[in-house]
Amino acid sequence: MSLDIQMHPPADGSQRVSLAGRLDTQSYAQLDAQLAPLLQAPPKGCVLVLELGGLNYISSAGIRSIFKARKALSPHGGKVLVVDPQPQIQKVFDLVKAVPMNEIFSSTAEADAYLEAMQRKVLEGHDED
Repeated sequence: MSLDIQMHPPADGSQRVSLAGRLDTQSYAQLDAQLAPLLQAPPKGCVLVLELGGLNYISSAGIRSIFKARKALSPHGGKVLVVDPQPQIQKVFDLVKAVPMNEIFSSTAEADAYLEAMQRKVLEGHDED
């Protein structure tokens, strides 16, 4: 099985990417290539939301792709959020501490609520200026 990548239109400072299939040594380069334009010049505070509901396998190469995205976004105040990982994928994240627990969400709605609250905090901070 291969990797299916669906890039959604950017919205409100976030980029959603849905993954299905296997993220492994055969497919990680495909994900890296799709994310490259975003990671080469990320907008300040950009949030990459990886929807993993359809992902059924991840290898160390796939974990490396996620680390690479986190490393590229971090200096710009951005982050990577993981949504709806299957139990076997969650277990891998738990074992290798690939993604901080506060950046993993059980659903898109939960991640959207987090993003809304984060944006509200930024706007409220600007009101105090």
